[in-house]
Amino acid sequence: MLKKSKLHGEFFMQGDIACAEGAIAAGCRFFGGYPITPASEIAERMSYRLPMLDGVFVQFEDEIASITSILGASWAGMKSMTATSGPGWSLMNENIGLGMMMETPCVLINVQRGSPSTGLPTSWGQSDMMQAKWGSHGDYGSISLCPKSPQEFFDLTIVAFNYSEKYRLPVFILTDAIVGHMTEKVIIPPVDELEIIERKYTTKKPGEYLPYKVEKDMVPDFAKAGDGYRYHTTGLTHDERGYPVMTEECQWKCVPRLVEKITKNADNIILLEERDVEDADVVVVAYGITARTVVPAIEAAKKKGIKVGLLRLITVWPFPEKRIKELAQKVKGFVVPELNLGQIVLEVERCSAKYVTTKSITHPGGGIHKIENIVKAIEKVAYE
Repeated sequence: MLKKSKLHGEFFMQGDIACAEGAIAAGCRFFGGYPITPASEIAERMSYRLPMLDGVFVQFEDEIASITSILGASWAGMKSMTATSGPGWSLMNENIGLGMMMETPCVLINVQRGSPSTGLPTSWGQSDMMQAKWGSHGDYGSISLCPKSPQEFFDLTIVAFNYSEKYRLPVFILTDAIVGHMTEKVIIPPVDELEIIERKYTTKKPGEYLPYKVEKDMVPDFAKAGDGYRYHTTGLTHDERGYPVMTEECQWKCVPRLVEKITKNADNIILLEERDVEDADVVVVAYGITARTVVPAIEAAKKKGIKVGLLRLITVWPFPEKRIKELAQKVKGFVVPELNLGQIVLEVERCSAKYVTTKSITHPGGGIHKIENIVKAIEKVAYE
């Protein structure tokens, strides 16, 4: 029986469950969701654990209601989260835009499967990578993190909550069914050893406070509900009071900041893992479970005398274009394996085409890449 507390210690834990425990450790106390394979275990775990911590779990009628609920819970002062997979993510996209415009801290988990449509509900893919960046209409900055293991699923869920509070926006974790259903050792530190960012509330008096007035960091402060502040928020283009103002001038003040608060802080947001890239002739760019499947291929290529490095994208959005451009001026080319028909490779090409060639290794999902195919791609780039 679990105690009415946060866990700590060493566990043999499934990725989805590690995600739920990471959310709880970060302070999440509201989960609104709808069951969908392969993300259902996150909801199941939260339904069991949140009542122990005086939190709230609600299973809604669909994914639209689910994301609406976590936006509302966040505005009521609770850290909130939902979890879904491809079809559910599609349903959430309109309200993702609402969350971006209202600058609402929350976390959304996408345990990806083979797509499109219903696709492969019980299998895996990486098919929603571009949707996380461009799924909702309009311009906005976004943050997406990609774990490769249950341990990282725990760790990055905490990071996602921290980013959501620091930059005031919905933050995404883009994992896949392999990581979600994989069971490995997960170390959960005591909560007082974790870095947790709490909500930034205004220190101004109610009569002096404007909900969307920003200082140097481009992120407005919250007011605490019930403390006498007048608050208005909307998905419409709004001024510093939060009131709708339908003018070009107001659009210029409102929307570019939603992008710039992420792009101008990209160096503080982007997380990368690099192996042997400094003297490499070929760099394999990978993320999520694919970053694990490429390791034996890289080692096989090294045995053939090829200098190969790995650049693992822990943060996919904002895209690490600065680092790709730096490496592009040193290497012969990039190899980008993905469990889709080519999405993040487009970003690598955008940042590197001026300097080198990029080889895409596509896979529609439901399986993983064959080692020999990755080795052949590495050889082709190395010897062109």
